Amino acid sequence: MRQGIVKCNNIQAGVLTEEDNGEYLFVYDEVYAQTYPDQFVTFQMHVSTRPYRSNRLFPFFDGLIPEGWLLNIAVESWKINKNDRMGLLLACCQNAIGAVSVHPVIPKVDV
Repeated sequence: MRQGIVKCNNIQAGVLTEEDNGEYLFVYDEVYAQTYPDQFVTFQMHVSTRPYRSNRLFPFFDGLIPEGWLLNIAVESWKINKNDRMGLLLACCQNAIGAVSVHPVIPKVDV
């Protein structure tokens, strides 16, 4: 399972999860939903307390991933498969152009 914190205008808006079964889940943060009920991440995903689910990476998030020569640089630099859309999103979209960014959640390791 991989996760990314989704920020809108540098405010935590929610969490995007790639589950072990390959399904994707986006859940708005409760505080964000209460504070910014009209500031949705994308038109297709209005602010809601219910999770959004998909068998594929949501088109909006897939659209944040670089294309062309910039994608090639990312693939070569980070050794990520071009088909690993979640991996590319987490690696490349922390400083995306626009209001939305995605930041990897680093899993905690028990010692």
